[in-house]
Amino acid sequence: MSIGHVELKTGDLRLYNIITIHKMYKLQEVRMIKIGILSLFLCANSGFAEIDFDSGKGINIKEVTASVETPAVSSPKAIESKDATKEWTVMVFVNGKNNLESYALKDVNEMEMVGSSDRVNIIAEVGRINGYSSADGDWKGCKRFYVTKDNDTNKINSNAVLTTSKCDMGSWEYMVDFVNWTKKNYPSKKYVLIIWNHGSGWDKGGDITAITEKGISYDDETGNNINTPQMRMALEKVGGVNILGMDACLMQMAEVAYEIKDYSDYVVASEETEPGDGYTYNTWLDPLVKEPTMDAKKLSVAMVNSYGDHYQSVNQGGTQSSISSKSLAQFTSLTNSFIDALIKGNDLPNAKSARDRAQKFYYSTNKDIYHFVKLVVDSTQVSDVKVKGQALLDFMKTNLIAHNRAVGSGYSNAYGIAGYLPTSYTTSYDSLSWAKDSKWDDLIKWINGK
Repeated sequence: MSIGHVELKTGDLRLYNIITIHKMYKLQEVRMIKIGILSLFLCANSGFAEIDFDSGKGINIKEVTASVETPAVSSPKAIESKDATKEWTVMVFVNGKNNLESYALKDVNEMEMVGSSDRVNIIAEVGRINGYSSADGDWKGCKRFYVTKDNDTNKINSNAVLTTSKCDMGSWEYMVDFVNWTKKNYPSKKYVLIIWNHGSGWDKGGDITAITEKGISYDDETGNNINTPQMRMALEKVGGVNILGMDACLMQMAEVAYEIKDYSDYVVASEETEPGDGYTYNTWLDPLVKEPTMDAKKLSVAMVNSYGDHYQSVNQGGTQSSISSKSLAQFTSLTNSFIDALIKGNDLPNAKSARDRAQKFYYSTNKDIYHFVKLVVDSTQVSDVKVKGQALLDFMKTNLIAHNRAVGSGYSNAYGIAGYLPTSYTTSYDSLSWAKDSKWDDLIKWINGK
């Protein structure tokens, strides 16, 4: 298939990059005409256009809420009682308002292969727009589905318990509305939230100057997306979840996980880009429905294995891991000790070599942190660097990385969490909680001679 003049041989990646030759979206000029945004300007080398997503422009959340239309045939109360006796509620924020629309429909049909049970709720918010798939009645706008089991893999047959013609799935406030509404109407003991769409980790690559250009859930209709700090605000507003999964590219980064560490027990995501097919929902929902009392760690492991098993079976490379959020504070402390030793020991040539040789991903500035530290430890002649580095490696392996699957020979050194290690520093990085609390920004500046 062809998107934005680029022929895609293996399916769309869940990656949003507009101008570069690797783009998975339409050309920016087409998008500007389509959504009427005339205030965009191109960054010098970023391959992306700056948009002020914090300005409040676009669809107003109050207008969105007011426009909700409830079908006469169904209501949440008619389907599920509010006695909170269920074990899990799985909430999937399926932003198909872009070139991934056909995959959005496919994934909801995978959810229907299992369906909700007497112990598990499965709720999916699905957004669609013109210009992509015309399947399944070619409806537009957003629908919230209480997912029930059926054998028809070409049509979503679950009840749409809420519909709206206006929805901004690039708005963190709209996602808050979805999660709060779901928790109120489909309560349970534990919650999973999956953000489904294009993703770009914290960074878009190139000469980035605005924090608004990094994130997830890009809405092609409104031009908005959810950036890294907005994910934290959203999770705080909804009271957190037990598992945050990101069915999107490049989201398993220290910069992202640390931002949301207080609001999710586990973070499941990929260090690398994801194929358009993304998660195979039936193969991890089925074990959950069969064993609804499983805890958050066990479910996060099942999610990682589902992904790894699928792409291994089709001989396609990929990464997926589960991060224990409670370990991120100690991980930061150990990271800082390692960086202090590295800088004090002036082990600069070794650090530069490790940065250049460390496992990289679609953005060459994204490096596997474990592999970077291991390369330093294996080569250093500074005893304190070796001791502090080994302590960090041991902690990552036994505490931080709950589970990791790296499929394919190209990812033999992908251990489960990436970090930003560029050859030049951008001040927008300072906006992240990780940059404020860790010394990773000091490491980047030191290596680059800043």
